[in-house]
Amino acid sequence: MEDRPSSSFIAAFTLLTWFFLIILLASPAIARSIPKNTELGNGNEKKAVGECEGRWIHIRELPARFNTELLQGCNSFPIFTDDFCPFLANHGLGPRTHNRSLSWYRTDSHYLEPFFHHRLLEYPCLTADPARADAVFLPYYASFDALKYLYSPDFYNDSAQHGLNLQRFLVDEDNPQIWARRSGHDHFLVMARPAWDFSQDPDIYPPSWGTSILHLPASLNLTALTFESRPDPWQEHAIPHPTSFHPASLDRLESWLDRARRSRRPKLMLFAGGGGGGGPNIRGSIRTECENRTDLCEVVDCSDGACSHDPIRYMLPMLRSRFCLQPPGDTPARRSTFDAILAGCIPVFFEELSARLQYGWHLPPDKYETFSLFIPKEDVVYGGVHVTDVLQAINDEKVRRMRRRVLELAPGVMYRRHGSSAGLRARKDAFDLAIDGVLRRIKLRSGPVGLPDSEPLLFDEEKDDVDSS
Repeated sequence: MEDRPSSSFIAAFTLLTWFFLIILLASPAIARSIPKNTELGNGNEKKAVGECEGRWIHIRELPARFNTELLQGCNSFPIFTDDFCPFLANHGLGPRTHNRSLSWYRTDSHYLEPFFHHRLLEYPCLTADPARADAVFLPYYASFDALKYLYSPDFYNDSAQHGLNLQRFLVDEDNPQIWARRSGHDHFLVMARPAWDFSQDPDIYPPSWGTSILHLPASLNLTALTFESRPDPWQEHAIPHPTSFHPASLDRLESWLDRARRSRRPKLMLFAGGGGGGGPNIRGSIRTECENRTDLCEVVDCSDGACSHDPIRYMLPMLRSRFCLQPPGDTPARRSTFDAILAGCIPVFFEELSARLQYGWHLPPDKYETFSLFIPKEDVVYGGVHVTDVLQAINDEKVRRMRRRVLELAPGVMYRRHGSSAGLRARKDAFDLAIDGVLRRIKLRSGPVGLPDSEPLLFDEEKDDVDSS
């Protein structure tokens, strides 16, 4: 006959088990990972459900090979001149610019993917039930997964493979009914690079720059948030580059905006960037003009990534300049546009694709003349137009009105710090506006349940933009 544990032992073991379970559930790390809205109890349930109507988001559970394991290779690519791994600190915001800094970080744009993922864990309308969700987020760190195809010679000819494992996982392997419910039209993800880097034609040989993930059948249906979108209304939409300013309270935001508002601006214009060599081009024309008019123009040389993680290098000059020039580089859009807006420095564009045709969720497309200027680059490079002449012709009162409007837009193009105060959470930042845009777009795109994967929906891009009223 076997010995059986006594009743007193069973009681003690049961009590001990409950004790450890309570301790585990009380752990801050565990609590943060549990969506707060999955258990809506007592009298607040009806209120919470009403506030989240049409806004429920489900976060897909992906294997670590699609996100956290990719971060382990942060120092595997020689393109980064300094140690790339420290910029993962503070959930992707990077290290503080100095020990006493409250809102400024050495932020690297590549890390927007894990930062966005972390911010979404704070989103008040998360649901564990994908069938209930109005949108489904994919925590896939696409730009990190792309690095080997972009920069490792061993993978140059395999760039069409980028994303195939994810497609198989979503469509065939992991609860395929979640994808099939709307053929992926309700799914979205962040890709922290320009869309051009993900849109190589898979049929071209030898391959050109980029990967082909946006050409995959599954990718045609989902919504991709990129730093720059292509001119046609494809599946991607541009969202702001992250700046280095991430306040955690409304007071810190208002303090910075007040500083930008009161800042003396002795310089007419500023160009912060690199390039300009070779044949005739807009950056070369700007540099030449600035060299001849140092009394009106300041240049901050950002060649070879000199400004990437050093906001002091360019933000202080922006604070003392009235206009910030935004000439296109390798691609039309620039992170500097959003740095300038935060500094109250009126952006000057030279291509429509640099902003007006990009950031409709964050900057009203039909109101650009109220906060920016446009000078066709051809007029400057080949037409003999001087930028200084154009800017000097604008009267002071109009400049003041434009600066006020720029600073009104500033809170919507910065990403606040995670865990920020209730007062600041009441002001929508770049993340909040991106989520609003995603939900609008998915509502417009989603057709009947069961729409075949091979039939991506078309939609009216203009209806997808922010309300400009």
